[in-house]
Amino acid sequence: MKKKILIWGMSDFPGGIENVIINYLSNFNLDRLQFDFIISGFKKIAYAERIEKMGSRVFYFPKKRKNPYKYYRELKKFFKNTGNKYDAIWFNSNDLANIDCLKLAKKVGIKTRIIHSHNSRITGTGLNAIRKKVFHQINKQNIVNIATDYWACSTVAANWMYPKNVRVKIIKNAISQKKFEFSNKKREKLIKKYSLQNSVIIGNVGRLYFQKNQFFTIEVFRKFLKKVPNAKLVLVGDGPDRAKILKRLEALRLQDKVLLVGQQSDMQAWYSLFDIFLFPSLFEGLSVALLEAQANGVPILSSDRVSPNEIKLNNNFYYMSLNQGSRQWSRNLLYILYHSKRIDPVEIHNNFILHGYEIRTAAKRLEEFFEK
Repeated sequence: MKKKILIWGMSDFPGGIENVIINYLSNFNLDRLQFDFIISGFKKIAYAERIEKMGSRVFYFPKKRKNPYKYYRELKKFFKNTGNKYDAIWFNSNDLANIDCLKLAKKVGIKTRIIHSHNSRITGTGLNAIRKKVFHQINKQNIVNIATDYWACSTVAANWMYPKNVRVKIIKNAISQKKFEFSNKKREKLIKKYSLQNSVIIGNVGRLYFQKNQFFTIEVFRKFLKKVPNAKLVLVGDGPDRAKILKRLEALRLQDKVLLVGQQSDMQAWYSLFDIFLFPSLFEGLSVALLEAQANGVPILSSDRVSPNEIKLNNNFYYMSLNQGSRQWSRNLLYILYHSKRIDPVEIHNNFILHGYEIRTAAKRLEEFFEK
């Protein structure tokens, strides 16, 4: 008989949490496990086609902020009539501001209640961030009475989410290294498509949002451009800061030097395009984009706020403090350009196996947990 697991944490945007979940599910034996999803909001879930092919069901609910009464009424009804048929709930989140699903799961008798931390700070801004922070701190003290298992993608994500007396299991944000391996054919295709011949290509991947620090990326690139006039910056991703970024590029007259290509599906091609991957993120639990870039072998310059001791797998991964400023960052970028190169795929594969980030091995361990 199949074990049935309910997942909370996916959204309509294919971000970090979504990628972690889909990577694991794609490598599980689904003859023995059934994964279904509960979603806040009515937009189609990210990776909907793949999820449907896996035989998963998706249950949509109103957003709590828009209609809290209807949201809670429908969620409570679902857990009473359907949720009690599940063996486990896998609750994925960046914070503890809303743990209604875990509370209801306990109330209806779901035996295994996992909370999985994916970040190291509140991701909202303004009043919403203040509200989240207050509820996060309240729930942080109570979570030991609600969950049964505590997971995190890194030590910093564990320390952020849980009280000190909780035993946390680190679940690696594992990926398929082969899927992102360098492809010269795909690189040349993008160079031709975007007329990037004879260009030094600096790349950044992430949601266009304050956390990913794209405005700093632009400042670093602007200074780098003075030393390397044939440089181009490519920003892959979309998000709420897109219009502001475009306005900033216009003010700096960099429209012809920076490409905003939006959300992309074939990330192997884009990492292969980059000569250097620039990632000055303000905070991370453990970045999937940094793992994908390392799987490709491209040299990386990252902020030191990304759990560098846990995520650094390759020896062409460099990190530095954001306090050093954009001028020093541009100098380091120049150093990397002339002193670093892509790593051989065989060496990369060994690094991923050694550090536990190869998905097939990691998925097997998680699969065994769910089958118990």
